Amino acid sequence: MQVKLVKLVIWVVALWALAYPFVFMQAPVIEPKEESPIVIQEPPVKVEQPLHTVVLPRFSEIKSTAKKKQQFFDFIKPHIIAENKDIMQQRASIEIALMMLQFGEALTLAQTDKLNVIYTHYRIKGERYSVASLSNALTHVDVIPKELALMQAANESAWGTSRFARIGLNFFGQWCYKKGCGMVPKRRDNEAEHEVAAFKSVRAAVKSYFRNINTHDAYTGLRAKRAELRANKQPIDATQLTAGLIAYSERGEAYVNELNDMIRHNKAYFDED
Repeated sequence: MQVKLVKLVIWVVALWALAYPFVFMQAPVIEPKEESPIVIQEPPVKVEQPLHTVVLPRFSEIKSTAKKKQQFFDFIKPHIIAENKDIMQQRASIEIALMMLQFGEALTLAQTDKLNVIYTHYRIKGERYSVASLSNALTHVDVIPKELALMQAANESAWGTSRFARIGLNFFGQWCYKKGCGMVPKRRDNEAEHEVAAFKSVRAAVKSYFRNINTHDAYTGLRAKRAELRANKQPIDATQLTAGLIAYSERGEAYVNELNDMIRHNKAYFDED
C-alpha cells in the first residue's frame, strides 16, 4: 500500500511538471510590428529657365519700395532713352526729306535707302515718297514719353518681378501668335493660341513696345493726340497720351486711370536721367 502511494505521488508530480508550463506560464507578448512610414516622393519642382542670357537684378528680393523702384528705373530707363534718341534721328531724316520735296528738290539715293528702312519698320503703306506720305510717316515716327513707357513697364511686369519679365524679358505684356514665339500663359483659355513674346535683350523688348505703339491701329488715337501736341508746339506729355491706351488692357479705363496715378506718384524718379 505504501509503495502504491509513493508511485501515485511520483506520477502526480510528473504530471504536474508536464502541465505547469501550460497552466501558469504567460504567453509571450508579441509586439505589433511598427510599419515604416510611407514616404510620398513629391515630383521635383521644375525651375523654368530664362530664354535669354541677361543678368537681371533680383527685384523681388528688394524689400524697400523706394530702392526697388529706383533700381527698376535705373535698369530699364537707359533703353527707353536710347530708343527715343534713335526715333528722333529717324524723324529728322523724314523732316529733311519732307522739306526738300516741299522746295521741289529730289531726294538722294542714300535718303531713299534710309527712308525705305524706316517705312518698312513702321509698316507705313502708300506712296513713296511724297509730301503726304512723309507727313503721315511723322505721325508714326515719334517719341513715347519716358514717363509713360516706364509706368507701362512697371505696371505690366509688376516692377520687374513677373514670370514674363524674368523668363522672357517681356516688360510690356506683349503677345505673339506664332507657336513657340514665347511663353504660354498658365491661365490661357483652351481655345486661345496666343503666347507672351520672349526677347533676347531688354533693348529688343523696348524696341518692340515702341513699334507696337507707333504702328498698331489700336493706338491711332494716341498718335493723333501726339501729332496735335506737336502741331501746337506743346510738350509731349505722358498723361495727355494715356487715353489712347484704353485698348492696351482688358481693364480699359481703369488701366488708363492707374497709369495716370502711377505717373503722378513717381515724378521724383523721372527727372533723374
